[in-house]
Amino acid sequence: MENFKIDNPTIVHFGKGVVGDLGNVVSAYGKKVFLVYGKGSVKKNGIYDAVMQSLKEAGGEVSEFSGIRPNPVIGDVDAAAAAGREFRPDIILAVGGGSVLDSAKIISVTIPVDHSGWLFMKNKAKPASAIPVVAVLTLAATGSEMNPFAVIQNHETKEKLGWGNRLCYPAHSFLDPSYTFSVPKDYTAYGITDLMAHALENFFGEGEASLSDRFVFSVMKEAIEYGPLLLNDLYSYRLREKIMYAATMALNGLTLYGRKYGDWGVHSIGHVISLLFDTAHGATLSMAYPAWLKLHQERIPGRIGELGRAVFDTGDPGETISNLEDFFKSIGSPVRLDEAGISDKDKEALLPVMIRNQVGGNHHKLSDRDREKILEYMAGR
Repeated sequence: MENFKIDNPTIVHFGKGVVGDLGNVVSAYGKKVFLVYGKGSVKKNGIYDAVMQSLKEAGGEVSEFSGIRPNPVIGDVDAAAAAGREFRPDIILAVGGGSVLDSAKIISVTIPVDHSGWLFMKNKAKPASAIPVVAVLTLAATGSEMNPFAVIQNHETKEKLGWGNRLCYPAHSFLDPSYTFSVPKDYTAYGITDLMAHALENFFGEGEASLSDRFVFSVMKEAIEYGPLLLNDLYSYRLREKIMYAATMALNGLTLYGRKYGDWGVHSIGHVISLLFDTAHGATLSMAYPAWLKLHQERIPGRIGELGRAVFDTGDPGETISNLEDFFKSIGSPVRLDEAGISDKDKEALLPVMIRNQVGGNHHKLSDRDREKILEYMAGR
């Protein structure tokens, strides 16, 4: 195994009704709360009211910024940071899914400076300070609630980038599985795909770590066993909590310790698809992962077979890939580009953007021909 350090400062509050203590937690950082959320679903499902009630009881002064998009863009982040500079908050409260949490992380380091948050994303600037972030999660998928990473896109430069800094760990994350009841069936399925992809990205990273492998297998098995049951019973608290817990564990370091790094080549592919077509993130991954595995079937058959033996009870790489693809199909997550509404004409735009952005992994590098083959597999050829 590689040397590693475990240092995750996020305090997680998990379970029914935990948001009742939100006001007390937030008030420990100060009274001025900069509330960031999406396009209004939290107001429709009652989460906004619960959050505001807890803040009111603690005497919080709240300024709001709404409208964060599902595939977050740097323009919204910079606009929120500008509003934050005017308000001078003690704390940022992010209420939503991964897009809101990711945006809040970059907002937190951009408020103290006088430049765009994109300079951080491009590693052209390094943050020296951050406004603390507290998260209230409403979607089980990205794992952003317990890690320091964010993914933001820039339509002007045609880039969607991931970036992280220790300053961006949420100070506290509140995870009430009942807050995911209103997530519709398709986005619940995309969340399941996303958490599985996170575990796989670390599994196919560089380095040998057998216990971390077993954590990956356990996360995968939770998703495969309980995901389909949840999709048939969206208001089951028991099933929602299992998927929410699995999503958090998939990307908080647990599945990576002992390896140099994860691969993340599949996420790079998915980012281009969502950048160009605004496709839901999880939907891009259910198309890209089987295609990526097909490309690597003869390159790393042992590793794919190891996954298959542990998760699908088969050591055959081809059967492993088929079983994973069949699972994605069974929960209604697309496995082909046309299933996501991406036409043949649209497909022509993908390859040059993938090449220009040098889409590939940290461990398993991709050539231009590899990128072309992956697109062929996603097209069903």
